[in-house]
Amino acid sequence: MTSLDGGYRPRPERLALKRGAVDFSDDDGVAAIMKLVAGAELPPVGETAGDPFVGITTDGQPLTDLFALADEGAPTERAVHNARGYLDRLTAEQQALGVLPVDATEWRVWSNAFLTFPEHGLLLQELPGPAREAALSVIEATVSPEGYELLREAMRLNADLGKLVGKYPDTLTEYCYRFTLFGEPSLQQPWGWQLAGHHIDLHAVFIGGQLVLTPTFLGVEFGGEAVFADHRERAREFMESLSAAQRDRALMYGSMLSADLPPELSGIVDGRHRAAAGRDNRVLPYVGLEGDRLTPGQRELLLSLTDPYLENLPPEPRAHRRDQIKRFLDDTHLGWIGTWEPHAPFYYRVHSPVVLIEYDNHAGIFLDNDEPEPYHVHTIVRTPNGGDYGKDLLRQHYAHQHQHPHT
Repeated sequence: MTSLDGGYRPRPERLALKRGAVDFSDDDGVAAIMKLVAGAELPPVGETAGDPFVGITTDGQPLTDLFALADEGAPTERAVHNARGYLDRLTAEQQALGVLPVDATEWRVWSNAFLTFPEHGLLLQELPGPAREAALSVIEATVSPEGYELLREAMRLNADLGKLVGKYPDTLTEYCYRFTLFGEPSLQQPWGWQLAGHHIDLHAVFIGGQLVLTPTFLGVEFGGEAVFADHRERAREFMESLSAAQRDRALMYGSMLSADLPPELSGIVDGRHRAAAGRDNRVLPYVGLEGDRLTPGQRELLLSLTDPYLENLPPEPRAHRRDQIKRFLDDTHLGWIGTWEPHAPFYYRVHSPVVLIEYDNHAGIFLDNDEPEPYHVHTIVRTPNGGDYGKDLLRQHYAHQHQHPHT
């Protein structure tokens, strides 16, 4: 088969997918996606979103006293200003759809694709240009310049994917993403936003001068070697620094081929990911090589490996987050699937009490690679033990307000 754009080949014409990858109100779309995913488990988003929130834990019991309220230099003032400007550009009807209470269940209603739940928020590509730019300005005011550029590159690549496969003109576009504000933009009271769509699910929670940006899902179906180059190369550098005994301890499976992996690690939807959509309360024991078995130089490489995943945070919050991860480096575990050859697909997981990072190469959805390839990348960042969506910090905030109602 003749290759396109550096070897990327569209799947043969056998799918009838509609917006959001599939519209589950449409029988033909449902039949098409079920044929594609076969027996794979679809994310249980709708089924789990209303469950009491616990967070990712190793045994079902969240650790306590890991997170503390503090002014960490978040760009709250600029984000609030831009969020109010965005609201001014919306009609009353749009505000009713695009703004939800800060404690709304919809925080937890997101997915990379395969939507099995009603959508919420406002679709960027359906907004007038000035309102769409105002929505993007809220995101730009929240994240770092580097983080914003990575996000916009993923959005542009989504459109390029649509052009490459020549299908799904209302789905594989630059602006087929839903934006939702939660709460009233405020310098003191909690509020935030969510951007959700194909290969992008980003959550931002402001509590005064503090900012939480997890859960975060970012990916691309082609071009991943360039977009996520640091994520790959720092991980490979770490693996190459290990002794044979250390590598054996880190290695979960030596192959990424679906035939060599258990079904739960070879699905077309989540791939090897364990903490994707619908898994907010997943019990995930530690696996792999422990941080306290590393040399000082290897510890620095492990910490450096996490840096690309913190890059979307502005400088001051990023420094606080890095210090937090560094404090728990002894309790950090790295697990690996596959090889670490320069052009090989692989998966790795960095997991500690305060961070969970997953990098995975996937098989094709819109392209025809039946096995994982390095150009199709999914990444996930979580804050375990109740930290996602700022939940533990919100609990502390409201407890403090209850005790001191006039502060």
